[in-house]
Amino acid sequence: MKALKYILFLILILIIGFTIYVAVQPNSFEVKRVQTINAPAEVVYNNVIDFENWNSWSSWIENDPETVITLGDKTKGVDGSYSWIDSKGKGKIKTLTTSENVSIDQEMQLDDFAPSKLHWEFNSISKSQTEVVWKINSGNIPFMFKAYALFSGGFDSMLGPDFERSLEKLDSIVMASMKVYSIKVDGITQHGGGFYLYNTTSTKMDDFENVMQNMLSKVSHYAQENNITTAGPPFILYHKWDETNNSVMFSSCIPTTSQIITTENNILTGQLESFKAVKTILKGDYSNLKEAWQTTMDYFPKNGLEMAELGPMLEVYVTDASKTPNPANWITEIYIAVEEKQALK
Repeated sequence: MKALKYILFLILILIIGFTIYVAVQPNSFEVKRVQTINAPAEVVYNNVIDFENWNSWSSWIENDPETVITLGDKTKGVDGSYSWIDSKGKGKIKTLTTSENVSIDQEMQLDDFAPSKLHWEFNSISKSQTEVVWKINSGNIPFMFKAYALFSGGFDSMLGPDFERSLEKLDSIVMASMKVYSIKVDGITQHGGGFYLYNTTSTKMDDFENVMQNMLSKVSHYAQENNITTAGPPFILYHKWDETNNSVMFSSCIPTTSQIITTENNILTGQLESFKAVKTILKGDYSNLKEAWQTTMDYFPKNGLEMAELGPMLEVYVTDASKTPNPANWITEIYIAVEEKQALK
């Protein structure tokens, strides 16, 4: 009997000692993880700021797919929220403050415990690369959380892996979202033509993108410097595409409301007459333009049409890529002139 009393007394001492040890642990913690994502800060921010997107990259939902998610009346921006019930209990996250494309501050409430703070930072490394910082901290940790964290190796060991996995998933989902594209042939349409400023050159296909952007920039700059009113988005007028010799001849064009008498030898004025054309719309990155052009050309024989031998072939950049960071939202129109007799059928 005495042995049993000693054992119980020893157990009591251990319980008291453990309780004291847990109680004297710090009342605050912070866990932080960082992920570099090859996407503009705005694209990453736009995903994170809307709770409707969180299900797709949350590691907690991945680990517990039976989690029941309830979205708030507002999911995006300040006061946006969502709540959940999973095998461990219930919780809620609410967005408190935001600095667009820069940072987000949120509050997370687990059951009836004191809330923790979530903080996001989106640091632009370059136009196409962002350092994402995600951290959680609390200054009022309940006793049971302290005890659980001790058995789990600390808060960093307990929460860090889930933060890492979520950021990895966010990375892959953001990258995939930027690659989404669609190609739609609208059929025969009437292009209105009109006046335009342009410069013309030939270059190797490998250098086309850089040369084209540089030329368009010069024409656009000339129009702005001379207060010339433009009449639509810029476009490329193709004159010759020679894959055998790896060369392309083209004009970089800015449409204008009227004929302009230019003062620079390398900036000229042209005019397109109205013409019938097969029109194709690409929504997505410019890397899909080759497929869009091939789809347009394939449309001709499939529909008994012929391309006009000397007719215009245009690539119109409807979306200003410098103001729309996600390539999935870029819209480009392709026009290939149709042989007039065919177009009248």
